Amino acid sequence: MRLSKRIITHFIALSIVFSLSAADSKAADIIKKMTLREKIGQLFVISPEYLNPPLLQKERDLKKNIGLTELTQTEKDFYKKYPAGGFVLFAKNVKTPEQLLALNEQLHTIGSASSRSHIKPFIFIDEEGGRVARIGGNSNFEVPLFENMYRIGSTEAALEVGSSIGKYLKDYDIDVDFAPVADVNTNPANPVIGERAFSSNPLIAGELAFSMYSGLASQNIGGCIKHYPGHGDTRTDTHLGYAETTKSWKELLSCELLPFIYCINNGASMIMTAHISAPAVTKDKTPASLSSYLINDKLRGELNYNGLVITDSLSMKAITLNYTSADAAVLAILAGNDFILLPEHYEEAFHAIYVAIEKGIITQDRLNQSLERIISYKLEHML
Repeated sequence: MRLSKRIITHFIALSIVFSLSAADSKAADIIKKMTLREKIGQLFVISPEYLNPPLLQKERDLKKNIGLTELTQTEKDFYKKYPAGGFVLFAKNVKTPEQLLALNEQLHTIGSASSRSHIKPFIFIDEEGGRVARIGGNSNFEVPLFENMYRIGSTEAALEVGSSIGKYLKDYDIDVDFAPVADVNTNPANPVIGERAFSSNPLIAGELAFSMYSGLASQNIGGCIKHYPGHGDTRTDTHLGYAETTKSWKELLSCELLPFIYCINNGASMIMTAHISAPAVTKDKTPASLSSYLINDKLRGELNYNGLVITDSLSMKAITLNYTSADAAVLAILAGNDFILLPEHYEEAFHAIYVAIEKGIITQDRLNQSLERIISYKLEHML
């Protein structure tokens, strides 16, 4: 029997209400047992290759996807020094069903076995459907491959997409999907979003995005609403360099932000920030992902969002051409992000957070805010 969108949305809301207080209380106890390095590690989401810096550097030098598909003692030893809160998988890490299950077991176990808290790292993946499908696009996996989300067309179909993707992600022991895309497809010249978005109408985009999110949740897979404050009306790609929206906050509120507001009001618990700049809003060229004004003041303040915030990949050129890994990591936390995704140089970023905490640049209260959100979220999704 298919569940309606309304029933699933109601279920999500009730689950949040009844589980938060217990999870928050247990999270506080867990955090007390963690070392400082374990606490810092919880802030980072990295790919498996980061556990083997020589391999990662070789991959970058050759400009070739090598990819770890299993862990050796080398990676396990590195993790003891530089733990992480999560791992994101790419197509290069996904070969066969048997291999993927074995790798994910290793990734989950590496954290629970080597920390006082025994909190496992979460495993993330970009499985939007359409052209972004790390598993669905692999012919070795007998799972549905959907059209681009722009072709989905209804809340019922979006719910089914989320449920179907969520089911096979759960089968392969994955915790969080970096989907759905909540951007509005308003600019034909946009090189990176296009038909990944559900609609050029912001109201439809919001409803369909949350329907997909609800479908994922029905399978106990976390979703991630992306890319705040909206990447749909840009002319350049943040993977390659600077990108901006020229709109004011008022203009964003009338279009790009509407899907995010809809998802927030319906209980979405994770949002990804984009590296686009909004100079008409911030009065400078700071990327949204590093902007305290856009995250702390606007997203958490004005839009009343209390969930997890994760950066887009900090190894994208919109960041690396303008910031060191150290500066980007510290700015990301000060701006209000909880998770730092894929810094270009992990050890440098990790060390920078450590020093910033020791110097009081990042306060213990600020660190604990993110840790409480992260650990509470993990406890809810471990059920």
